[in-house]
Amino acid sequence: MFTIGDFARYGRVSRRMLRHYDAIGLLRPDRTDPATGYRFYGAAQLARLNRIIALKDLGFTLQQVRDVLDERVGPEELRGMLRLRRAELAEAVAAATARLAQVEARLRSIESEGHMPADDVVIKTVPAVRVAELTGIAASYEPQDIGPVIGPLYEELFPLLEGTGVRPTGPGIAWYEDAPHGSPGGGGAIVVHAGVTVSAPVGPVGGTGVRVVELPPFEAATIVHRGAMDDVLPAAQTLARWLDANGYRSTGYAREVNLECPADRSQWVTELQEPVAKA
Repeated sequence: MFTIGDFARYGRVSRRMLRHYDAIGLLRPDRTDPATGYRFYGAAQLARLNRIIALKDLGFTLQQVRDVLDERVGPEELRGMLRLRRAELAEAVAAATARLAQVEARLRSIESEGHMPADDVVIKTVPAVRVAELTGIAASYEPQDIGPVIGPLYEELFPLLEGTGVRPTGPGIAWYEDAPHGSPGGGGAIVVHAGVTVSAPVGPVGGTGVRVVELPPFEAATIVHRGAMDDVLPAAQTLARWLDANGYRSTGYAREVNLECPADRSQWVTELQEPVAKA
């Protein structure tokens, strides 16, 4: 038998926690001295303590922990509960990672102010181009809203094209426009176009949901961004400052032309093509 202090030490918990578990009936000591009130625990109780701590660390409430341990939830049901909790935690981690990436991108943008050479910006006429595309709606133009929409669109686009005989003939091109009034996502929603250059006729591609459209030529201020699109902010803001300093104004959202897209996103090369006119 162990005193409460020894049991707490072996279980890596506090004595206060053990007293609380005793008070709520979650982990009773094997024996309590009637004269002194001292609690004594058996080594076998470490197994129950380990399960309590593991379930609590997974986010279960103490009532849920009690239900699992005392009502003898079956192994399959317990596995299902743990898989669900694992998915919830993974989603939370992904969301936190995305927020961290946005903070780091904003920090890099602040740190790079005035340091990116202005001659990185080139004015050119972008010719008309034909693209096969899928579209979706994002709640806003913010990276955390665009990313979860455009990624799945591209993941769906290429397998659909493979089954139709339509072959890409050039780079991927993403472009954006304001969503029509009343679209899902509310005010500020964006239509996301995930496309790839093709030479197929304009119109629907079979029954795939893919459409071939022709994007018109336009005058563009361009800059090349190297790295993941989560880190595009410094390049985009360099472009904005250049426009302001050189008497141009933007006439719409920038296209993103995927020049190189290796598996390592930090090695991506993307040209931003901002439609412009003289101010």
